[in-house]
Amino acid sequence: MEPFYTTDVLVIGGGLAGERAAIEAAASGHKATILSLVPPRRSHSCAAQGGMQASLGNCVKASGDNANWHFLDTVRGSDWGADQEVARMFAEEARVAVREMAYWGVPWTRATPGKNSYFIKGERVEIDEPEDKAGMIMHRDFGGTAKWRACYASAGTGHSVLYAVDAEVSRLGIEVRDRMEALSLIYDGDRCWGAVARCLRTGELTVFAAKATIIATGGYGRIYGKYTTNATINEGTGAMLALNTGKVPLGNMEAIQFHPTGLWPSGILITEGCRGDGGYLVDKDNHRFVAELEPEKQELASRDVVSRHMMQRIKDGKGADSKFGPHIWLDLRHLGEQHLKTKLREIWEICRDFAGIDPVKEMIPVRPFQHYSMGGVRVNKDGQAYNMRGLFAAGEAACWDMHGFNRLGGNSLAETVVAGRIVGQRVAQFVDGETLDVSTALTDAFKKEQEARIADWMSRKAEGPSVYDIRDAMGEIMIDKVGIFRTASELEEAVVGIKDLLEQVKTAGLHNSKPGVNPELTFALRLEAMLKLALITAKGALERQESRGAHSRVDFPQRDDKNWLKRTLARWPVGASEPVLSYEPVGMLDLPPGERGYGHATRIPLEQSVEDYNASVAEAQKAAGKQDTVEPMGSQIQWGAWEQADTKAASS
Repeated sequence: MEPFYTTDVLVIGGGLAGERAAIEAAASGHKATILSLVPPRRSHSCAAQGGMQASLGNCVKASGDNANWHFLDTVRGSDWGADQEVARMFAEEARVAVREMAYWGVPWTRATPGKNSYFIKGERVEIDEPEDKAGMIMHRDFGGTAKWRACYASAGTGHSVLYAVDAEVSRLGIEVRDRMEALSLIYDGDRCWGAVARCLRTGELTVFAAKATIIATGGYGRIYGKYTTNATINEGTGAMLALNTGKVPLGNMEAIQFHPTGLWPSGILITEGCRGDGGYLVDKDNHRFVAELEPEKQELASRDVVSRHMMQRIKDGKGADSKFGPHIWLDLRHLGEQHLKTKLREIWEICRDFAGIDPVKEMIPVRPFQHYSMGGVRVNKDGQAYNMRGLFAAGEAACWDMHGFNRLGGNSLAETVVAGRIVGQRVAQFVDGETLDVSTALTDAFKKEQEARIADWMSRKAEGPSVYDIRDAMGEIMIDKVGIFRTASELEEAVVGIKDLLEQVKTAGLHNSKPGVNPELTFALRLEAMLKLALITAKGALERQESRGAHSRVDFPQRDDKNWLKRTLARWPVGASEPVLSYEPVGMLDLPPGERGYGHATRIPLEQSVEDYNASVAEAQKAAGKQDTVEPMGSQIQWGAWEQADTKAASS
């Protein structure tokens, strides 16, 4: 491989967001290059199961759905932590993106006219689906939504969408270099010029110089060790790249989502589509406690709410016992064999292959696991990073920020292709006016820095702590101290514990010091930055003295719009031993802060008017490093359009 490579657009990450952005750049006539840890069809996007939200309104239970409803549900789901302009852009664009996926070959499950049988709120219901919707993309129910909106391809939606998008990448001839890991961004002041990457096969370093660079590496769930549904590659490599510049902030890193139904004890995802199709959650006494606690949404309240109810049930001694610890049961038996082996076939296979059970006849042991990272590289609505021209981010790696403090199921898979389209278009526009004006002296300096890091690790003997022991200790601290329920004392303990692990990294050694294929070295190069991400997550949670969405402080149980209607920004200055936290407004408010409609939380209301709040946003975000956007702030907001969907929201 050549040691120096040039391209117009460098995409770091070969999942759905990265590939979709690359397609947009290539379709505009630019040379795009994708770096991926694994072959793209093995990226974590493939693990998405249940659906992709888009307000098509193609069945009776989706009747009247539109982008206004989708916007409302997304903002409420975020617990008003979302950037509402981005949420509006997403809701509008999702409908286009889903239909585009159909054109590219995604085999969406289609509506069948006539009598159809569903389980809704614990009862079997027959609904006559209209003839004029025959063959259109079908929907299933998902948590936190007013309408059935999740478009799905059985229980393998991510698999189907990823293969379709990857086929388009191949058709366009976009170059994909798999088994390549970016170790450092190349930047000169506030301008990004690409990255230094390491081949995981040979260990060789290559400079990739580019007019624009897109981070699309997914989330950082593996800071929770084995207590996550994330793939082993989801170690926050993209967030590390941005953080290590000392300039680019990470947004809302304390906003961590736990999925209610991870297969116990392995943590393999059991899709929300199971509950959307009528599955029950029951305790050891076979009691449907969530339906009792959330009579309106039942098992389909938002994920943060359902996860808290489940863990509280376990804390109360009502979890079902097992040799691995207590859990909750997911009951799908009443859905029947035909349904499970067609619309939920992947779940049936997972239960058979990884738990040795048949969900047609047996209940599934489940427990909440870390699942999604609402935080990430802070970007503007065009996807461009704060404080760094030429650097963009999309998908779970970015804090775009349509999810705020809780993501609704199905909105993430939709976000990958929606953000990929939008950010890809903006990158193409950016590149149109740029030349690749970067010195080899600059690129050589960054390459030599990484060569020195690698040489340092390879010179260390195995007498010190094991990098894997440090990793496992980090995971235990995060799940025990920075989990679903959080308190000041436990968060303080987490901060101390993670700092201690950061010290241990300095003396950690390797058993394998050979170049080339060396997973131990590969992980060692990530470990310090993973610990920094964990520390930022814990410190952000400690400082945020309220409960909002997935961030639940037992000692501060109210959502505090008066003091905390703001986004956390975290930077780690080069050479510093601690991160620096600051804050910015969440964005311009269209839907005023109100009640979510589930979860029974109380709140401290915003004291200033929405108008006064909005008037401060632009200046505050610019001061935090926000780059200018192609269109002015607020231009995509459809002011007051949400009232057409829900008259009650006006008084909430």
